[in-house]
Amino acid sequence: MEIDQINIKKDMKISELIDEFESSGVLGSGRVSRSCNILADMLDDEEMNIFLSFAGPMVPGGLRNIISSMVKNNQVDLIITSGANITHDLLEAFGGRHYKNFHSSDEELNSEGIGRIGDVFTKSEDFEVFEKEITEVFKKIQKENKKISIQKLLYEVGLLIEDENSILYNASKNNIPIFAPGIIDSMLGLQLWMFTQDNEFVLDAVEDMSYLSDIVFESKKVGGIFLGGGIPKHYALASNILKGGIDAAIQITMDRPESGSLSGAPLEEAKSWSKAKCSSNLATVIGDVTIIFPLILAGALDKINK
Repeated sequence: MEIDQINIKKDMKISELIDEFESSGVLGSGRVSRSCNILADMLDDEEMNIFLSFAGPMVPGGLRNIISSMVKNNQVDLIITSGANITHDLLEAFGGRHYKNFHSSDEELNSEGIGRIGDVFTKSEDFEVFEKEITEVFKKIQKENKKISIQKLLYEVGLLIEDENSILYNASKNNIPIFAPGIIDSMLGLQLWMFTQDNEFVLDAVEDMSYLSDIVFESKKVGGIFLGGGIPKHYALASNILKGGIDAAIQITMDRPESGSLSGAPLEEAKSWSKAKCSSNLATVIGDVTIIFPLILAGALDKINK
């Protein structure tokens, strides 16, 4: 079978570009087209519960509104992410922002109270507001909860903020559970630890597993969207061992497989652990999530709405 060359046409729709990628079918364009088709099938399958995991600076990197929109439109059923992404979601919910185009050295940034994430910048004054606001939120939640699961904590936090672009706000409003098993490894976790020094407030991570396992067992099918790797990816995959693995998934990562790390592991490797069914439909794309996922999602939605 010959490879078709990719053609670009005037006024081309995203789904038509993806179709051109599919006609070529090889290298990165082939992987993008396969991922787009798998995602379209997952979104169009009413029996499939979709687990979205994302690690790395997805909120600072510009995907906050996209993920919130997916929550609003019931395109995901469960979220697993890092404490850092939740921190940055709340930073914006409390009035802070993420910035670009600072050209100082890192030493100069430090003296100016500016932190750097690649070419994304944050201001210490925004974090000061975050620290004050989240402490008040903790106080309100602690009055009724001396012991609470991580998922329940994030649900309660989402109920207490007012930002229609917030992932936590929309997840709580739409009853989409958010899990963050590595929550302590973040500014949010640091503030939580500081709060517990003077208040009786205990996180129960084990309770999260009970709730998550119930969702897995009650799901007819499970599909995965894995943006980046780390703990969120593994938490999503490992929870599905309980039922023989996920049924379909796409992964976008910049990590490589040679070191044996989970973040760089191709999704096919999960079949050997029964984290993905042997019959599962899987695709891995190597590249920057902030470029590739909006393209794949837009293409998938375009295909569904044809």
